[in-house]
Amino acid sequence: MFWLQLIKNFIQILRSGQTPAQIAGGFALGAMVGLMPIVTLQGLLLWLIIFILNVNLTAVFLSATIFTLVAYLFDPAFHALGYFFLVDVQSLHGLWTSLYNAPIAPLTRFNNTVALGSFISSFILFLPIYLGMKRFVVAYRIHVGASVEKWKIYQIISKSAPVRWYDKIRNLGS
Repeated sequence: MFWLQLIKNFIQILRSGQTPAQIAGGFALGAMVGLMPIVTLQGLLLWLIIFILNVNLTAVFLSATIFTLVAYLFDPAFHALGYFFLVDVQSLHGLWTSLYNAPIAPLTRFNNTVALGSFISSFILFLPIYLGMKRFVVAYRIHVGASVEKWKIYQIISKSAPVRWYDKIRNLGS
């Protein structure tokens, strides 16, 4: 049921009335949330940015869910990248020492190789995810939107009992 609901939410996001930039921005920021450790200062600042900007919150939550599930697979790569910047790049040692000794900077957890590597990776991946998602939304709306609704799998998913049950429960508060 969880995966069916994710697919349905993704299609609803693509068909929503918001601009492709708002959807892509939400998806890219959600990817950053999903890749980074949650309980850090930069995670808190990222959530503040998300709520200030006019992005699609459903895209944020969907993307964060997907990338959180995938991030654990990339922890060895995040560790290697974080280790490289913490240990191998000698010119940054002074920066890490001063950050560690600053009063609030240790809340960023930059002394953790996985936290630093995932933070750097999320920044590197932000622009490609944003641009790719923006192009995908535009292409979907132009070429695919109407034909997807005719697919049997979409009709099965949207009319399945678990999805209808979930929609009823979700709409109770409205």
